[in-house]
Amino acid sequence: MHEVSLGGMLTDYLTGKSIEETTYEEFRQALARYLVEKKGYPKGRVKAKVPLTFVIDGEETGRHIDLVAYDEQDRPVVLVIFCAGDVGSFERETVSCARLFPGGPVPVAIASDSIGASILDVKSGECVATGVRAIPSWEEALAIDAKTPRVPLPDERRSKEERILHAYNGFLYGTCCSESCVLPSKSGK
Repeated sequence: MHEVSLGGMLTDYLTGKSIEETTYEEFRQALARYLVEKKGYPKGRVKAKVPLTFVIDGEETGRHIDLVAYDEQDRPVVLVIFCAGDVGSFERETVSCARLFPGGPVPVAIASDSIGASILDVKSGECVATGVRAIPSWEEALAIDAKTPRVPLPDERRSKEERILHAYNGFLYGTCCSESCVLPSKSGK
C-alpha cells in the first residue's frame, strides 16, 4: 500500500493549517501528537514531510521524511519514518535517510507504524530499542545528540548510502507506488 489522497482535508496538528488527507496522514498526525504530548518535543521544532533530495546518475531524486525534530540551532535531532508494514523491514532505509539528511547524520532515527517502533543507532545501523514507549523523550534525544559527533559522510560512503536509498525508493517501492511516494526528479521522470 502506498500513500494516496483520500479526497478530503484535515487540520495539521503541528501547524494548524488545512492539509490533504491521505492514507498515511492520520498516522503521521498521531506520531506528531505522541512526540509532542507524551515525549515533550516542542511543537514548533517538529516539521512534517521534509524533503530529502540527492542526485543519482545526474538526476535529482529523494523522498519525504515524515517527521524531523530540530534543536534550537535548527539542527536535526530526531528523524521519524512512518512505515506501513513490518517496522523492521524499514530500518535500513531509515538509517540511510538519517545518514543523508542535511545537517546530519541525524543522531536519533526511528521507523514506526505508530504502534511499533525501531529506535536506531545511526552510526552502527543497529536497532537499540523497540516499541513506541522506547522512543526517547525530547530531553533524552538532546542528550543523545550532545554525545554524538556529527561527522559528515565521506563522499564515497555518501554515494553508497544514496544508492541504497535510491534502491528502496526506485526499485523496492517503485513497482508499488510509482511516483506517488517519492519526490519527482527535475526532469519530471
